[in-house]
Amino acid sequence: MSHNTFGHLFRVTTWGESHGPAIGAVVDGCPPGIRLDLEALQAECDRRKPGQSKFVTQRQEDDRVEVLSGVFEDDATDGLRTTGTPIALMIRNTDQRSKDYGDIRDKYRPGHADWAYDTKYGLRDYRGGGRSSARETASRVAAGAVARQVLNALVPGGVTIRAALVQIGTEAIDRANWDWEEVDRNPFFSPDADSVARFEEYLDGIRLAHSSIGAILEVVAEGVPAGWGAPLYGKLDQDVASALMSINAVKGVEIGAGFEAAELTGIDNADEMRMGNDGPIFLSNHAGGILGGISTGQPIVARLAVKPTSSILTPRRTIDRAGHDVELITKGRHDPCVGIRAVPVVEAMMAITLVDHALRHRGQTGR
Repeated sequence: MSHNTFGHLFRVTTWGESHGPAIGAVVDGCPPGIRLDLEALQAECDRRKPGQSKFVTQRQEDDRVEVLSGVFEDDATDGLRTTGTPIALMIRNTDQRSKDYGDIRDKYRPGHADWAYDTKYGLRDYRGGGRSSARETASRVAAGAVARQVLNALVPGGVTIRAALVQIGTEAIDRANWDWEEVDRNPFFSPDADSVARFEEYLDGIRLAHSSIGAILEVVAEGVPAGWGAPLYGKLDQDVASALMSINAVKGVEIGAGFEAAELTGIDNADEMRMGNDGPIFLSNHAGGILGGISTGQPIVARLAVKPTSSILTPRRTIDRAGHDVELITKGRHDPCVGIRAVPVVEAMMAITLVDHALRHRGQTGR
């Protein structure tokens, strides 16, 4: 299988399968001398790990990150520093239950990548989907935690990247109540405290119906300097959209006003400007912080739609490898809304994309 690496100067390669002994990532292109905080790295992975509420999969994984290379501890330079060589990150799998998947060994789960994988490669790992499993995103979060620290070392004042779940199914937050401090205080990563009770009731109904539901997430990156990106084939919004679209179960991405821009007039959509003491002040941000593929210095804003989890306990029609029509119930431990645990994954992919562009910008302009 090819295409396991993304990024240009800051490159991340993920490896491993859902039911293998371990998963991980190799981060290449990290500048030397960056102080690496392993506690902060682990904290990011802890936000994504399963089993933390009844609204996510009950698979129990500690998701402890082991850093195998690319760092050196030197008391003279204040602790652990990157060496500029590849940083290998490993997360051991400790709670696989492969027996849960015995019934689907020769059957294709509707909505999953089973049939597509089998068609392409002539075989598939039926135990949780192998590489197609959302388990792979733990590797991205670990790599993204490294990217955050590199980004904040490169940009004076740092870059703040925050994501939130803003809608589950038909239930949406009240944007008037948006408070970033609430995101890590509830199991839904919601910025609206009043939405939590509604989300709980709604998702309980979905779970009792042996079904699942999709979600919408929003991510905002603040502190990104103006000038990152390129006008044509290295657009910053192009790479942000590609990175977010690569996340499991994501079926749509929009930047700024996104699809709503199709309903706006040119008068309404244009982000007017006035001169301030420290440079231009934008009066709106329909562009989502990116114009002509290049950052404007405004917050970069993106939203993404995550489909419902395909593994459900309701019988679904499908076929088996022999070409027979069959019905299938997918057993095991699955997220009723996979969008919930996607929040730290979205932040990680934004961080990796931005640090790659920071290095590309520095390489071209010297600053």
